[in-house]
Amino acid sequence: MKKILITGLLIWIPLAITLWVLELIVSTMDQSLLLLPPQYQPQAMLGYQIPGTGALLTVLVVFVTGALASNILGRRLLRFWESVLGRIPVVKTIYSGVKQVSDTLFAPGGQAFSKALLVQYPREGSWTIAFLTGRPGGDVANHLHGDYVSVYVPTTPNPTSGFFLMIRRADVIELDMNVDEALKYVISMGVVPPEAPGAKPRG
Repeated sequence: MKKILITGLLIWIPLAITLWVLELIVSTMDQSLLLLPPQYQPQAMLGYQIPGTGALLTVLVVFVTGALASNILGRRLLRFWESVLGRIPVVKTIYSGVKQVSDTLFAPGGQAFSKALLVQYPREGSWTIAFLTGRPGGDVANHLHGDYVSVYVPTTPNPTSGFFLMIRRADVIELDMNVDEALKYVISMGVVPPEAPGAKPRG
């Protein structure tokens, strides 16, 4: 009886969590409808709310914005907009920091999380997975003697929080697995190990 119940839970729990996350994303994106004038909102025009309309509107706005920013005129408008934000004291600090991080993470040629690594953390003899994010820069590099790399050590099971470390390259082991496999390994708390290089697929 216990084994059957656990088997059922292993089927339903991932499905329930997936549906919950999707519902949360859609409902959050639906809040974008509040930006429309009241008379143009679906509830006013059709008499009822259509789930997902805000998500479609958000995707459409993002796509149109990207298309406009891809041409010469769009880039000029974008530079003008950024120069305006750059003149506002508090907004300038927040916007520039967020933009730099987003450009690093989402740019097509970005190098964020480019490799999965094995590092000793939080003490010698304890190993964990980390991700290569670059090399130390600025004045920090002037105080680090030797070849250092910047790494991000994610927490389990939530990899969106973690620790930024600068470690000697000699103390870092590059893993023969891609970033997606390493993230899956971290999120599953080691329960779902990646396939060994050269191993035959299961099944």
